[in-house]
Amino acid sequence: MTTASIAKKLPTITEYLALEEMADYKSEYIDGEILPMAGGSTNHNQIALNISSLFNFAFRKLDYYVYMGDVRLWIPQKRIYTYPDVMVVAGEPEYFPDRQDTILNPILIIEILSDSTERYDRQGKFRSYRTIPSFQEYLLVEQTEIGIEHYYKTNNKQWSLQEYSAEDQTISLKFVDFVLDLEDLYHKTKLTVNSYQ
Repeated sequence: MTTASIAKKLPTITEYLALEEMADYKSEYIDGEILPMAGGSTNHNQIALNISSLFNFAFRKLDYYVYMGDVRLWIPQKRIYTYPDVMVVAGEPEYFPDRQDTILNPILIIEILSDSTERYDRQGKFRSYRTIPSFQEYLLVEQTEIGIEHYYKTNNKQWSLQEYSAEDQTISLKFVDFVLDLEDLYHKTKLTVNSYQ
């Protein structure tokens, strides 16, 4: 038996999208491999809802679109389909051909960290996101304590980092017209310290 005959057949993009439409849970597609995504905690869900709600209200008359975890992102240079926790698009969304559930042009991506995804969100996923031409800003949000890393593009292939860890701080986004209040971001979460009611 030859090596070619026993090699595992990787699913195509078309096969992945067809499987995803029928699946009971979401999976990422990473260059031919399908990886089930872990479920989220109540804190994870609350933070994503808080951020999306704040953005949606603030942007109601502005030319931004806000998407939560059910909208896919296609990263063509890395052949990755993934589901960021929150994405913001400036101007009209660009879609993967013949799809209304997969976008191509976020300016801002927010990931809420968990033990199982933290390393990937900080390293591999961030590297992949940086290949997207429209992508300018990235927030990594701790879900059990107050902690945010704010990355923003300063030049071609250069990014700056600001860190936040106090409930009375605000984050002035660089490429989206919004100031994010950490108390609002963590509203109704159960934190290990400084819990909000």
